[in-house]
Amino acid sequence: MAGTERPAYAGPGLEAASHAARAQAAFSVDVASDGHAAHGYGHTYAALDLGTNNCRLLIARPERRARRRASEFLRIIDAFSRIVRLGEGLGRAGRISEAAIERTIVALEICRDKMEARGVTRARLVATQACRGAANGEEFVARVRERTGLELEVIDRETEARFAARGCGSLADPQAASVLLFDIGGGSTELVWLTRASSPTDNRELHSWTSLELGVVTLAEHFGGRVVDAATFVAMKNYALDALEHFVRETAEVRRCSRFHLLGTSGTVTTLAGVHLGLERYDRWRVDGLWMTDAEATRAIERLRGMDFEARVANGCIGPQRADLVLAGCAIFEAIREMFPAARTRIADRGLREGMLLELMEADGAL
Repeated sequence: MAGTERPAYAGPGLEAASHAARAQAAFSVDVASDGHAAHGYGHTYAALDLGTNNCRLLIARPERRARRRASEFLRIIDAFSRIVRLGEGLGRAGRISEAAIERTIVALEICRDKMEARGVTRARLVATQACRGAANGEEFVARVRERTGLELEVIDRETEARFAARGCGSLADPQAASVLLFDIGGGSTELVWLTRASSPTDNRELHSWTSLELGVVTLAEHFGGRVVDAATFVAMKNYALDALEHFVRETAEVRRCSRFHLLGTSGTVTTLAGVHLGLERYDRWRVDGLWMTDAEATRAIERLRGMDFEARVANGCIGPQRADLVLAGCAIFEAIREMFPAARTRIADRGLREGMLLELMEADGAL
């Protein structure tokens, strides 16, 4: 992807640089000496999201030209994604393992080099549930700083939910009184009620949210992910239902209308969308923004449940790194669908990083 610009696309942002001190110095010079740069003109932005399962980077510049969707303000110029399984074994040991640390640092070194090569001047680098929950989370952040020069920011659950909503909320049906956004991660699941905004300048308002210590890695490690028979899948789903119950009661008053729908952002729902479309190889441009009916989602889940581990490995939308996790994600999705029945779900291949990027650019007056 290096050297090739991608079409504009709405997403979160991140403030980063390969070496934290150098990045901060460059930003200070930009603000002090260049009025245009101070307002975001000429900045190259980066957003890094280090989750329990994945390490993802987006590098982008503001996009001002009219596009397919009014919200698509980002021109992605580089990206990186790698499954690092930072939270592997965390539920049992309470600590990030040495093997996971080394895998993750290798991925972060690649991110650092990409940011240097692209001349990133504004960035945000965040870590989520694995670092929040690990006894050695602070030690891991310090090792990353020492080895790579990157300064990771461990964000709280509310900030994570806000970024996800900012990054993909524009995909919500504008005629719906309320929409439930969900983000099934490796170590946590965020749920956000988005309601129609009172201000004509905003599309959605964040009404209420929750973050559950429930994700595809933690669920698969607890119940097993390679061989998932009917009884195991039901047990996974029931576990997720119990976790959701409190939020369901808390938000029972949120108004729903005939256009109410779910809005999903995560590897689980994008994989399901790829399976539904029968893609031989995952294609973001066909998945992002896709509408799936309730019946289509059910059929895609049933198709996945009918695959054994080897078949999931061989599927171009799943592969060996997700084959033992995808059914745990399906169980969480099934629980969400049962607790919040909706006729349709919109699929977002965007979220946390895009939300960070947009917030950075808006703060600079670049959009």
